[in-house]
Amino acid sequence: MRAVSVTPSYRKLWESGTLSARAKEARRRLEACDICAHECGVNRLAGARGFCRAGDTIEISSYGPHYGEEDVLVGSRGSGTVFLTGCNLRCVFCQNYDISHLRHGYTVSIEEFAGILMGLQSRGCHNINLVTPTHFLPQIISALDLACAEGLNIPLVWNCGGYESVTALRLLDGIVDIYMPDVKFGDSAEAARLTGARGYWEAVQQALLEMHRQVGDLKVDSAGIAYRGLLVRHLVLPGNLAGTESVLKFIAEEISPNTYVNIMAQYHPAYQARHYPPLDRRITRQEYIEALQITRRLGLTRLAL
Repeated sequence: MRAVSVTPSYRKLWESGTLSARAKEARRRLEACDICAHECGVNRLAGARGFCRAGDTIEISSYGPHYGEEDVLVGSRGSGTVFLTGCNLRCVFCQNYDISHLRHGYTVSIEEFAGILMGLQSRGCHNINLVTPTHFLPQIISALDLACAEGLNIPLVWNCGGYESVTALRLLDGIVDIYMPDVKFGDSAEAARLTGARGYWEAVQQALLEMHRQVGDLKVDSAGIAYRGLLVRHLVLPGNLAGTESVLKFIAEEISPNTYVNIMAQYHPAYQARHYPPLDRRITRQEYIEALQITRRLGLTRLAL
């Protein structure tokens, strides 16, 4: 095991000036936005809005130490979590719909966002945990560049919905320490119906391969705190709408059987779920047990239960 003190990968990019160059390159991509797998092509710098409805600023809902994440992120001092406003998915069952769909939040400057990151570090958080960050990727890299100059030095967690652009992910190579995608569906037709994302499963597979190429399997230090790697979440849905076996089979066979996986049981009907049965009910105990059985049968043993 490594010691508790681990230098995050983005520090090297900042020291070489590469982080600043990445920020400029990412911002240029907003002129014909392809920051996520929607690849809307709109000019966000000129005020146009694509699927995510985000512009050229950055919007957040809340931030602070969070103790409800996986143990390997929370530790004793919490995960420094920033909930960003909006999303590049429109899940009809979203449990944070007030933030993602209704966009409750406020705009902050790049300088203010950098200050928030520094504040979370000063409060002793083990990491910076960015929730639904994809559509603000250029702004986040710019803020990170500023925060590095102020001494930011804790791992960066990319807590996303999995619908990522490989081109954009490559901008994050050497910046993100821990990728934490919530892989929602193993079938693109179901995903399109329930999230509005075309080609979701195909995009997620390519994204997972790229994430794992960059950071590998999840690594933890001597205190049991993650400092680098891939952590995959999967929410079990009623009636197997999530295609759990398809998702887990791909992870076990194409990513790594040592992938750290969190099979989540907390689904409850929210937002518009009542109009999409069987999403109008919670999962049963048996449905969750079956998901765990699939996980173990496929040889995935690193589970966050």
